Amino acid sequence: MIPQSPPLKTKQSWQAALANAVSDAGELLAQLGLSGTLAAIDKDKIRQFPLRVPQSYINKMRYGDKQDPLLKQVFPLIDESLDVSGYGKDPVGDQFAVTSPGMLQKYQGRALLVVTGACAIHCRYCFRRHFPYADSNPLASQLTETLASLKADASINEVILSGGDPLSLSDEKLSRLVTELEQIPHLKRLRIHTRLPVVLPERIDDRLLDWIASCKLKVVMVIHANHANEIDNEAELALLRLQQAGCQLLNQAVLLKGVNDSIEALVDLSERLNEVNVMPYYLHLLDKVAGAHHFDVAESGAVELVENIRKQLPGYLVPRLVREIQGEASKTVIR
Repeated sequence: MIPQSPPLKTKQSWQAALANAVSDAGELLAQLGLSGTLAAIDKDKIRQFPLRVPQSYINKMRYGDKQDPLLKQVFPLIDESLDVSGYGKDPVGDQFAVTSPGMLQKYQGRALLVVTGACAIHCRYCFRRHFPYADSNPLASQLTETLASLKADASINEVILSGGDPLSLSDEKLSRLVTELEQIPHLKRLRIHTRLPVVLPERIDDRLLDWIASCKLKVVMVIHANHANEIDNEAELALLRLQQAGCQLLNQAVLLKGVNDSIEALVDLSERLNEVNVMPYYLHLLDKVAGAHHFDVAESGAVELVENIRKQLPGYLVPRLVREIQGEASKTVIR
């Protein structure tokens, strides 16, 4: 069992909170006192990737502010419908990296499992917003084949659970998969990429923490916070409980125009992450996915930002500015 800590103060289960996520642009704007101030893309045009945002995340947004950095990450602007040269459906070459059903191998020693297409929140800049999840689910009938591939490759020592968001799966499904992974002798680490501790802190409950604490593999959790305002008291408590369960916590952020492309925003984010004992790990340049061009920040501007925050913060609080380039042996470090 994990060390005791105060329970999260929630009025409903995480499953209920997930089911009650807002999916209508008009409702979202009405809650924020912004009805009629922003024009959303037609629902039929985003059927594959509709608006989805949990109430706990909406509660962090500033009432009456259409420039709120959290709102900008989730509101489906008409800009998404524009066809812009250089932006495509598979910006990082995921589909070229599939080696077994649901398994991607891009980098030496690591394999990534796309375990679900579900997520608690639909961030409009998501690089997998067009990913064919229906054809890539190793938790379905192809799981045996995928596990066999992992067992056969002794060079793989780390498995990454991704999606979608792996924590949108039930604890039963996750623990069954992890139990299978624990039986592979050459695996050392389990890495979980998730946004749920930040956007749906209700998810970090006792059942999840119990199986994480009992995991035989070293558990590294990479959370995804882009702005300091995302880490409120409930998110802080969720992160604390994950640390008590033995998780090493890192953060990866995406540099987004109008959201965090300022020295103040990036410094505040690193400072807030440090307060909750999460290492600022990566700051990603935008993956050029179709529908997200309006978030892009020029590389030259990004370099200038990082150089300026380096002047204000100690080195350990400055994330590495990176870009993912299809076919490269690792993330490309820009600064």
